[in-house]
Amino acid sequence: MSYQILIAEDDQDIVELLALYLQSESFKVYVAADGLEAMEIIKKEKIDLLLIDIMMPKMNGYDTIKQLRENNQLPIIVLSAKSMDQDKILGLGLGADMYMTKPFNPLEVVANIKALLRRAYHFNDSINKEQKDGLLQAGEFTYDPQKLILRKNGDIIPLTACELKIFLKLLSAPGRVFTKGQLYEAIGNDFYESDDDTMMVHISKIRSKIENNPSFPRYIKTIRGLGYKFEYEDS
Repeated sequence: MSYQILIAEDDQDIVELLALYLQSESFKVYVAADGLEAMEIIKKEKIDLLLIDIMMPKMNGYDTIKQLRENNQLPIIVLSAKSMDQDKILGLGLGADMYMTKPFNPLEVVANIKALLRRAYHFNDSINKEQKDGLLQAGEFTYDPQKLILRKNGDIIPLTACELKIFLKLLSAPGRVFTKGQLYEAIGNDFYESDDDTMMVHISKIRSKIENNPSFPRYIKTIRGLGYKFEYEDS
């Protein structure tokens, strides 16, 4: 299958470099010079992944991601010269799946694109298959939305309602980093900086129930200074 990648970037040299590497991997490439043009292309074409800069004319990357996430869940990778932690947190908080800083290694960009496409679309395929039985599945985990029961390898995992909401948020997009604020939204609470320890406790309790070795978590990974993500390996 040939995936279609949209590059939203106003630096022509960067566009040409990325397009060269992507096309060599058999990706079909679309190009937009700003956020408005990117939104128009997404409306007309089936874009599988968006590579987007932050600083662009007409509509910047942050506004584009925010508008896109109102009704579209395609994978998004930010490529930006803005490298401060607050820039990364804002980009991920608005809905980007990954944040990479310039200058970058194009081979690393391609590798991350492949990984994100594999996680996003294989996970969606798994959901579509399992929904025939009303179940959601990712790796060893199966969730029954009718009974509100999470199982690991067939065994029930006794999560509280709060823990279940957090875990399902992470489960909804394997590989995507969710900020603490987004996880608080999942349980219906506002996020305040003083709540860092509270979220750490929630995550610790979830790990104690789902991980084989909570001290060396396999599924819920901490991304220092940003948040958490869920990963799993296909059997």
